[in-house]
Amino acid sequence: QVQLVESGGGLVQAGGSLRLSCAASRSIFSINAMGWYRQVSGNQRELVAAFTSGSSTNYADSVKGRFTISRDNAKNTVYLQMNSLKPEDTAVYYCNVKLVTLGNGSRDYWGKGTLVTVSS
Repeated sequence: QVQLVESGGGLVQAGGSLRLSCAASRSIFSINAMGWYRQVSGNQRELVAAFTSGSSTNYADSVKGRFTISRDNAKNTVYLQMNSLKPEDTAVYYCNVKLVTLGNGSRDYWGKGTLVTVSS
């Protein structure tokens, strides 16, 4: 079980930057599968950036070269640095963690989301 709280969203102009934070209620040292998703109302939640195996990362093509996911295990926090923001990046951003369950399954945990609005 883990609770996730996102912060750092806001209103920025195109070309600006924001850093999102996801604070976890437990140690994330041993959690490899975690990342950021975003969702626009009416659309499906989509992957933005994530850690997969170990420190490997995966980014959506639309954010490659602009966004960077990082983590601070000592602070139980995952970050998303967003640079060169575009109006198309406007969405609610959600932190995600996958935890292994009994029977070798997994369960997704989500934060409540933080709104990022990029004006043109």
